[in-house]
Amino acid sequence: MRAVVVGNEVIEPPQKEDCGDKKCPFHGDVTVRGQLMVGRVVSDRMQRTVVVAREAARYVPKYKRYMRVTYKIHAHNPPCVNAHAGDVVLLGETRKLAKTVNFVVLKVIKKAKEGEQ
Repeated sequence: MRAVVVGNEVIEPPQKEDCGDKKCPFHGDVTVRGQLMVGRVVSDRMQRTVVVAREAARYVPKYKRYMRVTYKIHAHNPPCVNAHAGDVVLLGETRKLAKTVNFVVLKVIKKAKEGEQ
């Protein structure tokens, strides 16, 4: 069990006991480096993986306006964090964990209300 240090921020593990996941940044052998980002969990139907949506504004020169764009990111969801659909989470960049997964959920910032997604 170890805390994850990214930049100036120290993130403590959510639970003290070992979760038994090799891809967990707290109890496994995955290191977090690179980007940190915040997003909302859209889907948690995969095994130990969540889909996180992140919104951004992209400028369209033809219309001189901004367009809202949604990026979907696949992230590993360790059992000790256990984020669900609707939660706002903090993601950290890691090495490639699967074909489309190179982020890991570090902590749940805000839990979803009952019945909200």
